[in-house]
Amino acid sequence: MPAVQRSEFLLALNQVANERGVGVEVVLETVKNAVLAAYKKDHPDVELEEYSTTLDRNTGEATILHKNKNVTPPGFGRIAAQTARQVILQKIREKEKEAIIADYKLRVGTIVNGMVLRFAGPNIIVDVGKTEALMPIPDQIQNEKYHLNQRLTVYITGIRTGLKGDEIIVSRSSNGLLEGLFKREVPEVAKGSVVIKNIAREAGARSKVAVYSNQQGIDPVGSCVGQRGVRVQAIIAEFGGLEKIDIIQWQENAKDYIAQALSPAKNVRVELDKKEEKSAHVFVPVEELSLAIGRDGQNVRLASKLAGYRIEIEEDKQVASDKKQETSEKKKEKVVLKAEEKKAKEIKTEDKKEDRKAPARNASQSDAGGEVSTEKKLSNEEIK
Repeated sequence: MPAVQRSEFLLALNQVANERGVGVEVVLETVKNAVLAAYKKDHPDVELEEYSTTLDRNTGEATILHKNKNVTPPGFGRIAAQTARQVILQKIREKEKEAIIADYKLRVGTIVNGMVLRFAGPNIIVDVGKTEALMPIPDQIQNEKYHLNQRLTVYITGIRTGLKGDEIIVSRSSNGLLEGLFKREVPEVAKGSVVIKNIAREAGARSKVAVYSNQQGIDPVGSCVGQRGVRVQAIIAEFGGLEKIDIIQWQENAKDYIAQALSPAKNVRVELDKKEEKSAHVFVPVEELSLAIGRDGQNVRLASKLAGYRIEIEEDKQVASDKKQETSEKKKEKVVLKAEEKKAKEIKTEDKKEDRKAPARNASQSDAGGEVSTEKKLSNEEIK
């Protein structure tokens, strides 16, 4: 019989420890504290600091000691079990939460799959697997609509102490989410052969990602875009198509890097300001000016964040003057061509007139020859 009791207690002990994801010793310590709490309830005048308890992990029998003297009341086992039940469950929940928080502390800076569980005012409670996480307003994408049971990927930004203890904070607007999605979708980024150097992001609108690779034979931009854009499209689909993503190649040369950052604008000329550090003047052809600036200055703003330079954009007057000169030269060429064409037409017209006159002359000559022959015939007849 004792062997059966022993196995049942150990089985229950191990089951609780495994289900809650905590150690056996933690559960035993929790049970000891609960037994002391139950003893305190029946003896409110005692000072618990002077009392201790032992728990036989084979039989589950509890003993109350006061200065190493056994003071366990008769029938205390049943009373303690009933009284301590809620305390034990509460303590185990606390230990379970501590274990989960400790686990998620190691996962800060990574992405996890979640589901919208409920709304707590303006904040969103997200189910992230073992526990719930909080997504505050600043970490939400403002133009993204959320609904219950919606599945989405979130980025764990950290853990903070709230009214109900430690809370896991997740984000949809963080740059880390974008980097985590690239690691998930692009094997080269996950392995480290392609490195994400920097990210400039306006969540829900547009992002610029600078990538680099020092391994030969690897195109960092092509790797991130994927065949027919399948990789980057998978990332854009995660944001419901709301966010456009520009992938550019990182350059060590600041001028080239700034020019790349202003993509899709082309033929830009960059001059670094020698007087002011981290400042650049960019000269853009007039037809590329709107692309370089972007809607509401978005493109140049993101390029400035990405490159770390204050960028001032101006129209490239040199290119404009060259184009004007080119245009004037083209106009001159057209005038010359028109004059030549006119002259050629005049020559053609004259030739046609000459050709028309030639048959008339031939006809007059043949008529004259006919008259002569008639005269000759008449004269012969007269002779006869």
